[in-house]
Amino acid sequence: MKGIEISLAERIRDGLSEMTRSERRAAQTLLANYPLQGLESAAQFAEQAGVSTPSVLRFVARIGFASYPDFQRRLKEEVEAQLRSPLAKSDDGQGGGDRKDRPHQVFAEAVAENVVGTFRHLPADEMDAVGGLLSDPRRPLHCLGGRFTDPLARYMTAHLRIIRPNVSHFEGQPDNWRDQLVDMNGRDVLFLIDIRRYQADLRDLAAAAAKRKVTTIVLTDQWLSPAARFARHVLPARVSVPSAWDSNAALLAVIEALIADVMTRRWGESRERMAAIEGLRGRSESGETSAGD
Repeated sequence: MKGIEISLAERIRDGLSEMTRSERRAAQTLLANYPLQGLESAAQFAEQAGVSTPSVLRFVARIGFASYPDFQRRLKEEVEAQLRSPLAKSDDGQGGGDRKDRPHQVFAEAVAENVVGTFRHLPADEMDAVGGLLSDPRRPLHCLGGRFTDPLARYMTAHLRIIRPNVSHFEGQPDNWRDQLVDMNGRDVLFLIDIRRYQADLRDLAAAAAKRKVTTIVLTDQWLSPAARFARHVLPARVSVPSAWDSNAALLAVIEALIADVMTRRWGESRERMAAIEGLRGRSESGETSAGD
């Protein structure tokens, strides 16, 4: 099976350790406003990054492009991929997979490659930092996803509530989110899930949370949600499969890996909490009532 092409953001992250200081500043500036920063002129990019124009050109060469226009052409291709609708994926031949070669097997191999590729390119320090944040019961945690990814946010919330206190899911319509955001501050952690076609309301929530000093984590695809611009930590996962729809499998795998990490970090406390929950469940199932009843 043909391998999934590595995204430019993944290529940049993989090469950070080999870059010079000025190249790294250019890389981090691009990743912080991906991909729009790279669509500006080289001089504008350099000014935003606080480096020279030749440093930006050396950065572009470092990640494999012969010229700045070549680099921008690749970014424009990724912008097109970000905006591609399920209908467009069907029209360009991605909608139904290869029907001549066991389509279910082809799909399964794509999903497996997404999971493996995701974990291969996830920065270990980012995963470790996110695991630490999710493990701290002093940091209230709030989870939310998009149209097709919010079930993952609810799944994550349900598991982490068993392991630690102070976990909630953002409820209601976007206008209701402000009512919940108003009580959040620098102690709070916001975990957002947003993949193409990205939601403006999630981007706006991330921006508003940043103004309140909330620590935001964004789980996104390899092309990076606009909400990532306001995040402290970004976890990119691969979602493309031979279907009109993107796959959430790699996103779920990242979430389950984080849940397992939190469980390991908090095993002593979590075991006591789970035992207490089981005790409550046992009393409920046995039909016991409170003394007041």
